Amino acid sequence: MNGEMDSTAKEPVWEQDDLLKLLDAMKVNLPEKDLAKYKTSESHLDWEKVAFNSYSGEMCKQKWQEVSREIRKFRTLTELIVDAQDYIKNPYKGKKLKKHPDFPKKPLTPYFRFFMEKRAKYAKLHPEMSNLDLTKILSKKYKELPERKKEKYVKDFLKEKESFMLSMMKFKQDHPDLLENVNKKSNVPEKPKTPQQLWYCHEKKAFLKTHPDATTKDIKDSLGKQWPQLSDKKRIKWIAKSLEQHKLYEEKMREFIQQHPEMNMTEGDIVKSTLTKAERQLKDKFDGRPDKPPSNGYSMFCAELMSSMKDVPSTERMVMCSQRWKLLKQNEKDAYQKRCEQKKKEYEVEMNRYLLSISEEEQQRILSEQKMGSFKKGGGGSSPASKKKSSKAKSSTEKPKPPVSAMFIFAEEKRPKLQQERPDLSDLELTRLLARMWNELSDKKKEKYKNLELTLKAESEKQSKEDKGKLPETPKTAQEIWQQSVIGDYLARFKNDRAKAQKAMEATWNTMEKKEKIMWIKKAAEDQKRYERELSEMRSPAPVVTPGKKMKFDGEPKKPPSNGYQKFSQEMLSNGELNHLPMKERMGEIGGRWQRLAQKEKDRYKRLAEEKQRQYKVLLEQWLAKRRSTAKPGATAAKVKPKAKQSNEEDMEDEEVEDKENKSESSSSASSSDDSSGSDSD
Repeated sequence: MNGEMDSTAKEPVWEQDDLLKLLDAMKVNLPEKDLAKYKTSESHLDWEKVAFNSYSGEMCKQKWQEVSREIRKFRTLTELIVDAQDYIKNPYKGKKLKKHPDFPKKPLTPYFRFFMEKRAKYAKLHPEMSNLDLTKILSKKYKELPERKKEKYVKDFLKEKESFMLSMMKFKQDHPDLLENVNKKSNVPEKPKTPQQLWYCHEKKAFLKTHPDATTKDIKDSLGKQWPQLSDKKRIKWIAKSLEQHKLYEEKMREFIQQHPEMNMTEGDIVKSTLTKAERQLKDKFDGRPDKPPSNGYSMFCAELMSSMKDVPSTERMVMCSQRWKLLKQNEKDAYQKRCEQKKKEYEVEMNRYLLSISEEEQQRILSEQKMGSFKKGGGGSSPASKKKSSKAKSSTEKPKPPVSAMFIFAEEKRPKLQQERPDLSDLELTRLLARMWNELSDKKKEKYKNLELTLKAESEKQSKEDKGKLPETPKTAQEIWQQSVIGDYLARFKNDRAKAQKAMEATWNTMEKKEKIMWIKKAAEDQKRYERELSEMRSPAPVVTPGKKMKFDGEPKKPPSNGYQKFSQEMLSNGELNHLPMKERMGEIGGRWQRLAQKEKDRYKRLAEEKQRQYKVLLEQWLAKRRSTAKPGATAAKVKPKAKQSNEEDMEDEEVEDKENKSESSSSASSSDDSSGSDSD
């Protein structure tokens, strides 16, 4: 014990100059571009180099940790040292001024004198009462006190107040440097009030005239519910006043920053806006800003339908919209898309007119909010299916898209012109027509599109090499997925206070039952599988041949339908009768029709399928014989047929049909078991 006391007694006393030297030594030993967290820089600092005079490195480190407790953290060490220098020069700066030993104590008010005098007496009389109840009783007693008795407390207060003022003047004379920063801060222009605050102050004065005895709580209870119910016209008045105040505040603030460079204030310290998002939208609407049109035909259809679905729950509305959209014919869907395109053009004209009528600052704000470059882009897909595709494309941004073929480039170039010339054609019919046009095109003209294909392929390969090193997105937990789905509701409930919303979500998740969590746990498991799959794909690149499809050889005959049902479904899909339905519903309809078909008709399709199979066997034997005769000794396996060389659109379509049939055949196998041929000649 004695040894410890001796060691503490021998510790040198740090003077102000020594502390400033310590900070200078630390500053010299820090890197020029100190961008790391202060804890990281502190741990990497060589304290032996910082040591000076009789102070060792360990002593310097301990003293710095002592000083750093008094200053604000969460910055770099270089910035902390600047604050530490100010603190050492003036330890009673700002809020700590009242802790100064010479700072005079404020006198107690008349009420507090009465309270301190009577509290002990009432505490003995009512020991069961809490401090809050005692305070309420004494407050009531003081209000009931006659003026004659109150005078005693008022006189004592005024007498002490005079002596306090004299002591304060003496303190200012003795310590002018301590009050310098306080006076500077008081000169900072007052922040502008929000529209609601301005309205509240105005209404508060009117309320106090009619209710002079009202407390702050009474005023809040009375006025708190009135602002949301205020009409738009009345609200606009206060929004305009708030914007005027904000404009004056910005001018004063810029002048103040120029006049006081020592305060290290920048343009970023100026309050940017006093309006909420809803108030800003209301102001823009009154100024004549046009409403943004729907992004595509499907969105327009949903918006019109939802206006008559106010009684339907919000969760069911989109489902109903999607179902009704599917029932529409293609020409009706196209009509919605055309109307949407027209609305977009009108909106662009009106928006440009509106932008010309407002100031440059407002123009910049609106252009940053609404990216004007996106107005000229197309409306996108006009169905829920297209939305799903776009969302999938967004989610897999890390995977580069495969390069498009020459035929696809040709089709995309000619499609808009063809749509104008032939508006009666559906998308599928247009695709078929474009495929025929491509097949009829001369080799010389095809060369242009093939060159473009090669260029795009080279760019895609380059992009894939760049993206190869990127890791897939880390999987989310069940709680994170759930929070992501409900964050909007919680932010609205807590007025965009993210910290409170986060705490509330965590509390809700902890109280949820296991049954409620199961869905989110499954989604988290799916996300984990997705992460593992992407990671394995990144480590071992995928094969060139598309999985699930067999390789095609030059001259190989096309595989025929294996049974009567496949032949029937091929016929139904090729005649275009069910083109208005999605593929899944299309195959279900074909299965239903097959079941209702007479046995005689089923037998006919079975015979047609058998005839096709016999023809296929003959063609296959001829092709194999030809290959054997042309094959050289030591020759390699057959070359894969390139995708660009497609005979015609109908062949491609038949292959797709065959794939779909194989999937749907299992659902219709009960009704078509008698018709299946059972043998596959390939």
